[in-house]
Amino acid sequence: MNFYDFTARSIFGEEVTMKKYKDKVILVVNTASKCGLTPQFKELEELYQDYNNRGFEILGFPCNQFANQESGSNKEIQQFCKLNYWVTFSMFEKIDVNGENAHPLYKYLKNEAMGVFNRKIKWNFTKFLIDSNGNVFKRYAPTTPPSKIRKDIEKLLSQ
Repeated sequence: MNFYDFTARSIFGEEVTMKKYKDKVILVVNTASKCGLTPQFKELEELYQDYNNRGFEILGFPCNQFANQESGSNKEIQQFCKLNYWVTFSMFEKIDVNGENAHPLYKYLKNEAMGVFNRKIKWNFTKFLIDSNGNVFKRYAPTTPPSKIRKDIEKLLSQ
């Protein structure tokens, strides 16, 4: 099983197969609009703009499991991201990343790359970098600035 075996609903409600991103380097991020880390949207968008034409994608998955920091509707989340951070990368419907209702994609990602102490997602803006073969390359802590992932993205894009 790999990344391409999953589907998720876009922020507009359309079912999207991860096969759509085959042969691309992908950064998967659980996001929130009312978090101290929310300004990471700016750096994420910069990465997307810098590398999208080379086969790089970012997939944002809003989640309200951490201190109720993503309480808005999918439409409100989409508008917030667009108006405040000019987000053009793909955003998906709000999901759970932990617990029995965790989205199957996140169950897979957590199983493939542990956090510091366990598999659980600790907070908003945990990031997973996926290589162009659909394998999890690395997991990054919520506090890791997207700019610090640049070297790993470049490495995977040059393979």
